[in-house]
Amino acid sequence: MDNFKFYMPTRIFFGPGSVKKLSRAKLPEGKGLIITGGTSTTRLGYVGKVAEALREGGHDTLVYNKVQPNPTIEGVRECAKLCREENCSFIVGLGGGSSIDTAKAVSIMATNEGDWWDYIVGGTGKGQKIKNDGLPVIAVTTTAGTGTEADPFTVISNGEQKIGGGTDKTFPFLSIVDPDFMMTVPPHLTAYQGFDALFHACEGYIATCANPISEMFSLRAVELIGASLPTAVHDGGDKPARGNVALANTLAGFVESLSSCTGEHAIEHALSAFHPELPHGAGLIVISKAYWKHFFQSSGDKLVALARALGKTDASEPQHFIDALGDLMKNCEVAHLRMSGYGIVPEDFGKIADNARDTMGGLFRLDPAPLSREDIIDILRESYQ
Repeated sequence: MDNFKFYMPTRIFFGPGSVKKLSRAKLPEGKGLIITGGTSTTRLGYVGKVAEALREGGHDTLVYNKVQPNPTIEGVRECAKLCREENCSFIVGLGGGSSIDTAKAVSIMATNEGDWWDYIVGGTGKGQKIKNDGLPVIAVTTTAGTGTEADPFTVISNGEQKIGGGTDKTFPFLSIVDPDFMMTVPPHLTAYQGFDALFHACEGYIATCANPISEMFSLRAVELIGASLPTAVHDGGDKPARGNVALANTLAGFVESLSSCTGEHAIEHALSAFHPELPHGAGLIVISKAYWKHFFQSSGDKLVALARALGKTDASEPQHFIDALGDLMKNCEVAHLRMSGYGIVPEDFGKIADNARDTMGGLFRLDPAPLSREDIIDILRESYQ
């Protein structure tokens, strides 16, 4: 049996009404900065509920509400400036991965010199070591897709570079996973986010750094998504289905912390770096079948196990995992997605492949079989319609 390490320092409160736990959380004295995006978290009352719970605990708050769906380095800098000027003691990321990832980056910029991009490895990042602990981050997730409430990673865009990063210093201090905050996510976004969580679990299962603990979380997350994501897509008010998908997402976050994503995520990050209008989960759906076919020889037994976890209980060969993916796509009404619908053209495939290798090349080293530049272009070509 291989050696492995287990480190998951985030305290997680899961379940309906969990946001109320914030009133008793042991946080530093002083003001909290709530980081969120758009208007929905305010309109639906989530900002107010978080602020009220913190107020009961003796904390004032202020709100930054300009996070973009693909968060940018410019937004991180603006938010960090506000955090320092207001002398905030802790940070709340409220929303999907964009808000929570921004909160993680801001927490480091608030206590360290320089810029978040100084600490990014890959692309034009400087790869410097983070010296000081960041401000405590509270993650309050309103989506079930990124798993960022249970891992240390952030994904921030800098022009045409969309790069993930993170260290032990960027784990959330505390996370709230309250399915009541997810009931109004539209069907198509529920599907995109659910597939993102699915691929976190599946990639972590085949990654060369997988271990017995991550594999356990992977298979359980895949089981929950296969059983409940279609229901959550078609009936967003179904509390058991929403709860199961939320749990799957958090378990997949554990997988990211204990194992890793692989080349599928590197390819998609390049796609959505050039085409920010492409939702991350939609991009993963589009390239997934072509990507996973590359591992029939190296990971056949694991693909069979994933197919069975998705509900294809009689699976006996790797192709059955591709079949199970196709069935789930149909049941979640996302099988129609096409690259061409987002302005992606075949002439750019080489540029996309180079971007993926330059910005997040480390993920390809965790694939169970090597993917060359031409392999990546072939995946894009096969996925294109």
